[in-house]
Amino acid sequence: MRTSRRSRIRAASAAAVTLALGCTALATLPSTAGAAAAGGLVVQYRTSASGATADQSEPWLKVRNTGSASVPLSDVKVRYYFKGESASAAYSFACSWAVKGCTNITGTFKPLANPTATADRYLEIGFTSGAGSLAPGADTGDMQLRFHRADWQTLGQSDDYSFGAERNTYGDWPKVTAQLGSVTAWGEAPGGGDPTDPTDPPTDPPADGPTLFDDFDYSGHTDPRIAANGWSVRSNSGGPGVPGAVWAPENVTFSNQNGNAVMNLETSTAGTGASTVQTEILTKSTKFRNGTYAARVKFSDAPRSGPDGDHLVQTFFTINDLKAPMADDYAEYDFEYLPNGGWGEPSNILYTTSWETYRPDPWEAVNQHSEARQSYAGWHDLVVTIDDSAITYYIDGQLFGTHGAQYLPERPMSINFNQWLIDLEGQSSTTPRSYDQQVDYVLHVKDQVLSPAQVSALVAGYRAAGTTFEDTVPGA
Repeated sequence: MRTSRRSRIRAASAAAVTLALGCTALATLPSTAGAAAAGGLVVQYRTSASGATADQSEPWLKVRNTGSASVPLSDVKVRYYFKGESASAAYSFACSWAVKGCTNITGTFKPLANPTATADRYLEIGFTSGAGSLAPGADTGDMQLRFHRADWQTLGQSDDYSFGAERNTYGDWPKVTAQLGSVTAWGEAPGGGDPTDPTDPPTDPPADGPTLFDDFDYSGHTDPRIAANGWSVRSNSGGPGVPGAVWAPENVTFSNQNGNAVMNLETSTAGTGASTVQTEILTKSTKFRNGTYAARVKFSDAPRSGPDGDHLVQTFFTINDLKAPMADDYAEYDFEYLPNGGWGEPSNILYTTSWETYRPDPWEAVNQHSEARQSYAGWHDLVVTIDDSAITYYIDGQLFGTHGAQYLPERPMSINFNQWLIDLEGQSSTTPRSYDQQVDYVLHVKDQVLSPAQVSALVAGYRAAGTTFEDTVPGA
């Protein structure tokens, strides 16, 4: 991970999640009989971009509570269905204006489990707790939403399932669905399918491939078992991060929390490069390629001590080296959480990014990313799977993004965790402050795609057996 690679985000527009999937051709409006609000919700729709093609699609939405009880908006998901322009097309979401506040609205692109002629994915609109609740008879007011191709090429929308060219004023629209919890409360999904989320792979057969598991049960950064188990605690200088910063092995510590071993990465600064101390731990071997990667990580929104606001990056990722600018055998797969924004983002955002290659100077990048603007403070289960067709990211058991075959690795990689500062522009104070990122475990199963449920079961099995470390993955 290098600072220069991250400047690709500055070119990204306001977005919630990017997802690339396939496409196809045309369908019909569902019957309104199947669109009655079963759960006391109605979705109203209009568009301010009515052309068959457009620079961006503009689904403006309202959600109305037609029931007799108040509905927490955080329990509501609204889905707008469309088909991609191509298998490699990626999309970005933005909120232009909303009565509830754009910071309280999230947008995530997800695939349809059973694509139809007019939809192979959908934009799922969610709400943070800050959006509040809808009283009986109330609605959200305007949500002026939009999405566009990540490369800003023209998109076609005339044959998108949820698009209505004639809808220039708000009206009930059954081709946009609303979920209340796990229940479809309004509308009809394309093909009548419900639910539309992809299902997890079957739980059988169990994982039986070569595996790395580490519970991070160490006494400290000098524990000889860390190196014996294949890890390196970084001390050498260099990027990413603030120029002049150092990487301090002693700031990688271990503790017991409620009977469970936890690793902590502490990063600190007093507002200058010379006072900035960053942390990283990585496998010494680059022997990991296809399969399942998982970690349980605790992200932090606030510092352990001192003033908040620094442009911090908290990570879990795999990577190999760039042998030459734009070398096509480079690979990197990232979870990156920015609790205070950075790279042009004003507040917390989580990225997952799959890299094909890049050139540091002049900057050029080939990658695909998914993103969500919301707080991820606390413990989260992170899973990424890589097979011969796609890279798939999950957070807390939920699909977060799927990236195409163009970004698959050609060479093995290392496994890494680090915490570092993009710059010193987020907080100008010279008061010392420190930030923590914690890691519970890491798991890799070679050449097997596991569901998040299978990952949880495998980790539970290791712990029930009292196994704190295992590495049966052969060398590269």
